[in-house]
Amino acid sequence: MLKSAAYIASLIFILAVFTACENDLSKVKAIELKQKGEVEITKQAEIIYSDSAKVKARLKTPILYNHKTTNPYYEMPKGIEVVFFDENLKQTSKVTSDYAIRKENQKIVELQRNVVAVNAEGRTFRSEELIWDENLKRFYSNKVVTIITDKATISGTSFWATEDFSYYEIKQGAGPIQFNGDMGLTPQN
Repeated sequence: MLKSAAYIASLIFILAVFTACENDLSKVKAIELKQKGEVEITKQAEIIYSDSAKVKARLKTPILYNHKTTNPYYEMPKGIEVVFFDENLKQTSKVTSDYAIRKENQKIVELQRNVVAVNAEGRTFRSEELIWDENLKRFYSNKVVTIITDKATISGTSFWATEDFSYYEIKQGAGPIQFNGDMGLTPQN
């Protein structure tokens, strides 16, 4: 009787240890999966954005991480190049950056570090951050931006622009502006 009680106690102890180990391992695996998530890696990626079967933009990146989490996102740690097109597939603007992340659910692309955008007229927009809101079809930044044209270099604290950068607004802009030709001003006595 004493042997069977000791045997049962040993069996219960062994089961408890294995059950505890199994639960702990399960928790470790769950935490690890939650932190890592599932990631697909694509090298030399090229993504075409279209709307109503019309190509709107082409994105290229040397490496693309597709993070499949509850809030999925694409990460482009080696930078991107995005070219926007009009309805005739003529390039309207081009944007490059050293890093980018696209938040799938929000339809927002955050471009960071050495962001440069050039529109069809040759105006160059430079900043350390530029956000592309795909829903609003516009770019914006809450960081310092510099706009370079053939007549001026203007810096401001923030700005927004249409997707093709043909129209833009800059806040607290400052910088020298050159005016060519007669502006119709007459001196007053």
